[in-house]
Amino acid sequence: MLLPKKTMKTLSKSENPSANYRTEIERWNAVVHRDKSADGKFFYSVKTTGVYCRPSCASRLARRQNVQFHSSCDAAERAGFRPCKRCQPDGQALEEFYSTAIAKACRMIETAEQIPTLDALAKCSGMSPFHFHRVFKRITGITPKAYATAHRAERVRKELPKHKTVTEAIYGAGFNSNGRFYAESSQRFGMTPKKFRNGGESTAIRFAVGECSLGSILVASSDNGVCAISLGDDPAQLVKELQDRFPKAQLIGGDKHFEQTVSRVVGFVEAPKIGLNLPLDVRGTAFQQRVWKALQEIPPGVTASYSEIARRIGAPKSVRAVASAIAANNFAVAIPCHRVVHLDGSISGYRWGVKRKRALLEKEKEV
Repeated sequence: MLLPKKTMKTLSKSENPSANYRTEIERWNAVVHRDKSADGKFFYSVKTTGVYCRPSCASRLARRQNVQFHSSCDAAERAGFRPCKRCQPDGQALEEFYSTAIAKACRMIETAEQIPTLDALAKCSGMSPFHFHRVFKRITGITPKAYATAHRAERVRKELPKHKTVTEAIYGAGFNSNGRFYAESSQRFGMTPKKFRNGGESTAIRFAVGECSLGSILVASSDNGVCAISLGDDPAQLVKELQDRFPKAQLIGGDKHFEQTVSRVVGFVEAPKIGLNLPLDVRGTAFQQRVWKALQEIPPGVTASYSEIARRIGAPKSVRAVASAIAANNFAVAIPCHRVVHLDGSISGYRWGVKRKRALLEKEKEV
């Protein structure tokens, strides 16, 4: 999707996942742009002030000739420098504290029988309710209440096959009111819970298959928006995969109007700079949706590592879970999982083939 210019500028200038910060040029560039991803990888000191800082320190930029680089806090202190009081390089960075606190709050939401109150979550995180709410939304992209509701909806997904009725599944997942859940069920499932439980029975899904430089491309849409974009060599296989995902849905071949949507997707594949702003019917767990939102914030021409995505969503220790969420993405190019690479910048696996991933990245370098 096309990002606001302000967001694209910030990401492209301040974040360089492929940098290893081993050379002085890379390190100085990180200091100039206050690159948070460089924090902990090296420190810099300023001769005129006698202090050392994190690369992301918000202090006034020093002259290059007065700056030295150090591999650790100990190395900087052995050289005679003291820690900066502003960025506290010898302590836990503020963003790291926030990420850890929000991850703890997410676990509290996920394990609680009843949705915790905002006050309880804020107290657990060591922040005021107002500040906690603002930080939680900034890191996860959604409010604590929306996160809790999304997670509870996922519990309903898992409970549906275990119960005879949808109502039993709703209460089994911890909802106190089935009315409240039903009010949001279409948004959470892309259809009513009963239809979802029955494999999409009576649900109409329009689809069409087009051709692009990467092979065949299938685009499918429910009434709520595009629900799948797939790439492959065999159009029939792409349709079969759609049928397997919604075995009881009514699959309808797209008309000329819908084929325009396919043309927009094909156009984006061939020329990423035009952007892709389509309504998406995204169905996934709360954690998956946090990961997918982070992917959508990576602009064309920029890549990120799995560990960086984990940090962005406030779960720095959940790299494997992040990788699993990326692998579960059903929206080729619209949710750009092809922009995630290994920490050293090498190409990692891709649901629709590594060759296609490499081709997409090459196209985006031309942007």
